[in-house]
Amino acid sequence: METKGYKYFTWFNYIFLILLSLLCIFPLVHVLALSFSSSSAASAGLVKLWPVEFTLSSYQYVAAKAEFWQSMFVSFQRVILGGLINFLLTVLLAYPLSRETKQFKPRTFLAWFLFMTMIFHGGLIPWYIVIKELQLLDTIWALVLPNAVPVFNVILLINFFRQLPKEMDEAAHVDGAGHWTILWKIYIPLSLPVLATITLFSLVMHWNSWFDGLILMNSPENYPLQSFLQTVVIQRDLSMIGSSDLESLSEISDRTLKSAQIFLGCLPILIVYPFLQKYFVKGIVIGGVKG
Repeated sequence: METKGYKYFTWFNYIFLILLSLLCIFPLVHVLALSFSSSSAASAGLVKLWPVEFTLSSYQYVAAKAEFWQSMFVSFQRVILGGLINFLLTVLLAYPLSRETKQFKPRTFLAWFLFMTMIFHGGLIPWYIVIKELQLLDTIWALVLPNAVPVFNVILLINFFRQLPKEMDEAAHVDGAGHWTILWKIYIPLSLPVLATITLFSLVMHWNSWFDGLILMNSPENYPLQSFLQTVVIQRDLSMIGSSDLESLSEISDRTLKSAQIFLGCLPILIVYPFLQKYFVKGIVIGGVKG
């Protein structure tokens, strides 16, 4: 039977979590309201959580920008290629490292080697030189291959694989199944929650990365979306804006233009997240239980 104290505590938790959720949502709602507001209303600071003098001028300007859509296309390429490579290498690395030491002797050494890469980094200059010497600069592979093995995702998946019942392994071996069969027909179908979690991590990482695009891409047309936004929206680099655009910008508030591009930049992740959200918490918990 629930006591009054327990009921009060439950209602307090609900109210607290609702308020916390609203605090997280408000900035995005404000950005969305700004993007649909007029230049004068945005400049005067009249926009809060609802558009003032509703207009689509900022979105019309962005829709006419070929550079914006080209950079979004590059980002989609990066997410698809990077996500697939991350998924395959994470699975193929986590499976042998989840075996017992007597089954795979180098397991402990390789696991510690991976862990050390999370603590120590070779440095920006050696990283850049390696990519340059491999002739990857100004290609989509420069954005994908350096992040091919996300170590944190590998550790999550190792922990999940290690807590699966070993009896399934033994039964499969008795039936003549090899490691490939066990991995793809037993482990992968049972690992959907943690796989959805690490997939979401990979998608967000690739979509939000901007620094590597700035230093590895020599041509602005090869910039991913976040690098393009950082250059045009934050740095205000006018070299990427034509003379005809400068006239249009005089009719659009800088704040509304930034808001429109920022919202369009985060929209794909907002669309994908609800489909993976139900696996997210479960994947984190079950992937981090056992070391």
